[in-house]
Amino acid sequence: MFYVNARAIVERESDGKTEIIIQTRVKPNEPRQLELPGGRVEPFESLTGALRREVKEETGLEVTWIEGEDTRIDTDGIHPHAVVEAIRPFAAYQTLKGGIDSVGYYFVCMAEGELLAQGDQTHNPRWITVDELAERVRNEPQQFIGIDCAAILFYLKHRVKDPRF
Repeated sequence: MFYVNARAIVERESDGKTEIIIQTRVKPNEPRQLELPGGRVEPFESLTGALRREVKEETGLEVTWIEGEDTRIDTDGIHPHAVVEAIRPFAAYQTLKGGIDSVGYYFVCMAEGELLAQGDQTHNPRWITVDELAERVRNEPQQFIGIDCAAILFYLKHRVKDPRF
């Protein structure tokens, strides 16, 4: 099988520091690892629609803003046989080795509401500072699922501009 994913880097500012949400992945026959919210795009679902749905299912939060959403265009009403969207995500990934073949798109976003104690195949969604995130991924990158480890490294290098990455 081949999958397409929409994944979220949910940011907020708290006490002058940027925080993001991480959560514990809880899937049968898989090790418990940390991950960012997100998941598979359903057939003919928009990327931003999938992102909003996955964040809600896994964290309980409502996405209020998605970076790059203002770049979205689609061909609705232009092409008689298909509607296609184009949008600028924060980052894209492709698995090159491993058990699941997938591509996905990461979006930096903001959300509001109360975090769930457990969501759809996730436990303990929580806010951590970007500094803590950097330390975790530097000291023990295997605690994160593979696709999110790559995205976190990309985020730290290209958005946070952390010189260690």
